[in-house]
Amino acid sequence: MSEALSGTQSIDRASALLIDILESATPPLLSQLSRSHEIPKSTTSRILSALERQGLIRRDRTGAFVAGDVLTQFARSQNQDSVLVARMHSALEKLAMSTGETANLAVASNGEMKLIDQVDGHYLLGATNWVGKRIPYHASALGKILLAYGAATIPMGRLERLTAKTITSRPRLLTELENVRKKGYAIITDELEEGLVAVAAPVRENDGRVVGAISISGPSPRLTQRDLVKIGEIIIEEIHSLQANHEGKIGAA
Repeated sequence: MSEALSGTQSIDRASALLIDILESATPPLLSQLSRSHEIPKSTTSRILSALERQGLIRRDRTGAFVAGDVLTQFARSQNQDSVLVARMHSALEKLAMSTGETANLAVASNGEMKLIDQVDGHYLLGATNWVGKRIPYHASALGKILLAYGAATIPMGRLERLTAKTITSRPRLLTELENVRKKGYAIITDELEEGLVAVAAPVRENDGRVVGAISISGPSPRLTQRDLVKIGEIIIEEIHSLQANHEGKIGAA
């Protein structure tokens, strides 16, 4: 019991110190933190060293403590996600309305694909909320786009087989990604879930770098391969149109 209490106390102290560092108007020094939290200087030093090893804090040139790379990168990614959602949400709405199917926006984040926005179509069948779910790159149309254009890399180790049609061979996946680059869009049929099909296209920054992907997905009885090819071209056109609009507004400003 005493060990559990000691562990809890250490976590509480570390959390309090971290919050203080993040909320301080000016970066605090070790002595300031020790004094304000009434923790012995040696104990404060050990806790801060542990937080520093994990990348949660770092020392500036004066030896004061500021947010570490892990937290600053996370904050930056969250802000970038918000900007991308705001920029592309209207495209999702138009695509969902014109196709009747679910539209999704995804980005690569910390070695995993992250779905950050979704607009449902008007069909009940196939209207699954994918935001926040863990989805392997190699088994999804969104993931194949991110892999094909270098926004993400193929994970190390065995590629998980989710259905009988999931591509788990690396050479075959590389060939598939080459085809994606030639066509400009990616299609999956029963690779993520039985009966689910999807098509996705890349979202680019002004410099041409791919930073995300937009997909339309639905049940295979409703969407044929011909439908998916047509929708893939529609997604590309909608993204290009929105990008041109965005650039035009910036130029006018």
